[in-house]
Amino acid sequence: MFRGHIGVEDIQQEFDLEASHATQLLDVYTQEWPGNLEFEENSKRFFQTKAFNPAFEHQGREILNRLTSKSNLIERPESVYPVQGTSYINVPDLNVLARLVQAMLNGNVVNIIYTSLSSGSSSREIVPHQILDNGLRWHVRAYDRKSESFRDFVLTRISKVTVKSNRVFQHELADVDWQWQKEITLILKPHPVNVVQPTAIEMDYGMLDGEKRIVTRAAIAGYLLRRWNVDISAEAKLKDHAHQLWLSNRHQLNDVESLIFAPGF
Repeated sequence: MFRGHIGVEDIQQEFDLEASHATQLLDVYTQEWPGNLEFEENSKRFFQTKAFNPAFEHQGREILNRLTSKSNLIERPESVYPVQGTSYINVPDLNVLARLVQAMLNGNVVNIIYTSLSSGSSSREIVPHQILDNGLRWHVRAYDRKSESFRDFVLTRISKVTVKSNRVFQHELADVDWQWQKEITLILKPHPVNVVQPTAIEMDYGMLDGEKRIVTRAAIAGYLLRRWNVDISAEAKLKDHAHQLWLSNRHQLNDVESLIFAPGF
């Protein structure tokens, strides 16, 4: 459902079976659900048909758990799914998720129907490269051909996904997404105004010498800071006990676009 294709060797490696047994299992599947797969002679693999309909019922939370833990279970590079996340506030449409993951694994452009807060529903062509959880919602990180830039799209606002061609240009690839590729260090300290006993905060977050250093991607830094209620204002001006942490190296991160989502921006 998520890779879009399967071969005898996949079943062999996944379940440690002989080729003959794996072939038998594929035969059973194609007999039980004849409209789901079609065989491609050149690659010797079965691909999803346009009429593909999942043979099994899947639970959203379970699938997301499996996708995010797959890289820890299997060392084969082709089985590592481009999905990462730690919590699930909502569950996106699995058909939308499956199409996007297929596109990432197979290098495709996709057309989506997306509803934004500013412009409503519209059709967009994107080149997705990562699914991420920002702590509140699931996003897809992609090159957006309309704005000609890399952006984050909320999965639950995508109502339709159509996988298109594999004509992806160099400037649309994840390797060129500077905000995604760049690792930055966030230096968090107890808030100098809102916290009376900084030692308690230092213990909460396992701080060393009064600070906590976190290395993350520039593209998701703002989401993390918002999730943790970190005041990123230069002079720690947010006087609210909800903000127990302060970003002390804000002046070094002026080129980090995602900071727009953080408190005190």
